Amino acid sequence: MQLKMYLVRYTNSLQVTLRLSLLFIATYLEMPSSYMCKGSFYYKERDYRMEVATMKRKILAVLLAGAFVVAAAGCGKKDRSEATQIKEHNDAGGEIAEIDIDALVGGNSAQSYEATEAYESQAEDFNTEEYNRIEENGFVKVADAPLSTFAADVDTGSYCNLRRLIRDGWSLDNVKSAIRTEEMINYFDYKVDSAEDVFSVQYSVGECPWNAQNKLLVMTMQANAEMNVPNEGNNFVFLVDSSGSMNSQDKLPLVKESFKLLAQNLGPKDRVSIVTYAGNSDTLLKGSDDYEDICKALDKIDAYGGTNGSGGIEAAYKCAQENFVKNGNNRVIIASDGDMNLGITSQSGLVDLIKEKKESGVFLTVLGYGTGNYSDANMESLADAGNGNYFYIDSLEEAERVLCEKMMQTTVTVAKDVKFQVEFNPAEVAEYRQIGYENRQMSASDFNDDKKDGGEIGAGAQVTVCYEIVPAGAGKDEGGLKYQDTTLSDQAASGELCTVSVRYKAPDSDESSKIEYPLIDKGVTKREDFNFVCGVIETSMVLRDSAYKGTATLDSAYQLAKSGTDNNRYREEFCELLKKLGSDS
Repeated sequence: MQLKMYLVRYTNSLQVTLRLSLLFIATYLEMPSSYMCKGSFYYKERDYRMEVATMKRKILAVLLAGAFVVAAAGCGKKDRSEATQIKEHNDAGGEIAEIDIDALVGGNSAQSYEATEAYESQAEDFNTEEYNRIEENGFVKVADAPLSTFAADVDTGSYCNLRRLIRDGWSLDNVKSAIRTEEMINYFDYKVDSAEDVFSVQYSVGECPWNAQNKLLVMTMQANAEMNVPNEGNNFVFLVDSSGSMNSQDKLPLVKESFKLLAQNLGPKDRVSIVTYAGNSDTLLKGSDDYEDICKALDKIDAYGGTNGSGGIEAAYKCAQENFVKNGNNRVIIASDGDMNLGITSQSGLVDLIKEKKESGVFLTVLGYGTGNYSDANMESLADAGNGNYFYIDSLEEAERVLCEKMMQTTVTVAKDVKFQVEFNPAEVAEYRQIGYENRQMSASDFNDDKKDGGEIGAGAQVTVCYEIVPAGAGKDEGGLKYQDTTLSDQAASGELCTVSVRYKAPDSDESSKIEYPLIDKGVTKREDFNFVCGVIETSMVLRDSAYKGTATLDSAYQLAKSGTDNNRYREEFCELLKKLGSDS
């Protein structure tokens, strides 16, 4: 039995090593990695001129590959979890936590060694996806910290990524950081009564389903779609990752079709440039308004070589500056799997680069594609740091939703550096816990500091914010704030639950404006929306194994979400995903 286990492990390790070696050769020679096919490989017809330098590179690559194979003998005894893992980054720059993929695909290493076939099947999954670590928000006493301050976030990437994982049959027990609750909530639309102000607000206060002793505040804020924002045309730069890792149907081919959809919706004042990056960056098109030219340029893109993402970013922003439209919408739209292995490769280095580029007045949209080596950590961080938004595209239908149906929300910023500050009334609230937005938290003093970055909101886009609240009778007198000062006791006794302050800047301004919304507990105003949000929150808490999930289960989450579908196909789809999760668990 021990001999069998050893042979299986050794054989699998050798297979993985050979695949890595072939991938190395493909990258080194700038060949499409997909042409390394299960035991044999072949070249796509391409003009590879066999110069002396190229031959030297081939010899060196083969020698290195041989070294990899020899090294496999020393790896045969290692557990598969060392080769196949999901990496979870610490936002604070700490160590990377490695998570065994066996738990994700429902496997069991000990059982897998019992059957060679089963083990080899699992070995094909070879995943190294990356996510930033999330430390869940806890309860805060109003007497200690009456202010909750955070940056706006309209990203939806986490939900679509979760949808992909569920559809692919993954068990999500150990992928807590793949789930960002606010992005799951914000994927869906909610009913908001329109107003002439910059933002319209709709909110409900109801019983917390997973903890009946508490209340739940659900507030949706929507940017006015008719805001008078000058737009002399769109200057879009499509930045396409054309490295070898993009050579699969859910990556580069889907990227091309996605951008063609967007190009179909462009107006006479709009211009498109196309920049690609692999080992090097290449500008294929500059400032074109011709749909056929855009499609031809996209069709020419092939996937091969390494991934110099930083070089591509430099080239894309340079192109955006060269075609900059004053009083226009200037935006880089990056499409990638987030895997960066050349140039600047660290997450902190990429963030520093994109922070520098955002000062140019060019906004950013980040579109994530693919599976296996997907780096959600890089993609989300780029969007957060670069005056941008982040979406995950798992199908052409999702591309149409993001780039066509919601084109204005996705590509036209009407309010930048948007920050929220919620002051809770201790006469009504003893404790609060913000649900989600863990990586968007700010200090209270940052709210009034215009140098501190917030989030960007597009025309008609919505931001939904939720708090679990522990009710109280009367609170401490802290002084200096609206409800805390004893001289303002009338306001503290007004019945106001809290006051939501919003600070934002116009897209072309560096000076912020502030608006306030006092909220009173008037119960649930939009029952379907409230129930559905509760279902999404419960799902997130169960999958993340939240310490605050209370009585929440996938079944209760399904019942809540189902009662709030409101004949919306996206909500119905969410319920179907919950049914699949329930049947697989």
